[in-house]
Amino acid sequence: MSEYKDSSLKVFTLNSNPKLAEEIAANIGVELGKSSVTKFSDGEIQINIEESIRGCDVYVVQSTCEPGNQHIMELLIMIDALKRASAKSINIVMPYYGYARQDRKARAREPITAKLVADLLQTAGGASRVITLDLHAPQIQGFFDIPVDQLVGVPILSSYWSKKGLDDIVVVSPDHGGVTRARNLADRLKAPIAIIDKRRPRPNVAEVMNIVGNIEGKTAILIDDIIDTAGTITIGANALIESGATGVYACCTHPVLSGPAIERIANSQIKELVVTNSIPLKEEKLIDKITQLSVAPLISEAIIRVHERQSVSILFD
Repeated sequence: MSEYKDSSLKVFTLNSNPKLAEEIAANIGVELGKSSVTKFSDGEIQINIEESIRGCDVYVVQSTCEPGNQHIMELLIMIDALKRASAKSINIVMPYYGYARQDRKARAREPITAKLVADLLQTAGGASRVITLDLHAPQIQGFFDIPVDQLVGVPILSSYWSKKGLDDIVVVSPDHGGVTRARNLADRLKAPIAIIDKRRPRPNVAEVMNIVGNIEGKTAILIDDIIDTAGTITIGANALIESGATGVYACCTHPVLSGPAIERIANSQIKELVVTNSIPLKEEKLIDKITQLSVAPLISEAIIRVHERQSVSILFD
């Protein structure tokens, strides 16, 4: 590991994704900051920062994945600790932004929890910036009054598919909301796109209606930002095969993979599911069909560019 030239850049991790944080720190060329996260006997979280960070630019790596409430609370307490320890800036590196799916009022009397989480991070008093990856809804950036750098996972995924050498590809969006993402991947792979037109009668339940676009005799690549229970993606894969696709692959940035997801993927028409490590996967979820790619090089480059006051937009390409 080549040592980074500026000792004022500090990278800390909490409990959500320490392996990713270690990769990020190694890519930058710094040691992970020394801190500990423990609990009192009643379950309250206690955080200790075990080195001086006075006047330093601190980057805290924490995805708010399962258990999301605990990881959010760890992050809020860490922000408070860093502020009180006189950090120069506190930068939240949140590869997966939890509660992002509740970004608007879809029904009467619903909360907008994506905005609530943004408010909590800022109200904790000291967050200077957020670096995140593939927000579920781009408008979430506007929920913050501090800079938000939203990185994208499509370049990482497209590079993998390009090297795999699949023939006669069509990129498929599982719904209308993901068309921009699908078109981005399709442009990189020089492939056409198709759209699955579906309705969702209730959360985590999807029903395919029809497929818009030509998928007859083609290899389909489904792309989404989040795969949770895998209902949408597996029903979509079945529909694609029934409509004449010769094979179906899938990819996403954030592998939530809760409930019946692994069983559904294992028993589905999907030949391979490619995900990133924005969310760590337990051993029982790493089945043969799942390939996990690292976002550490992308995030570490973004941290260096932010720290050195360079443009981050180049990373979108």
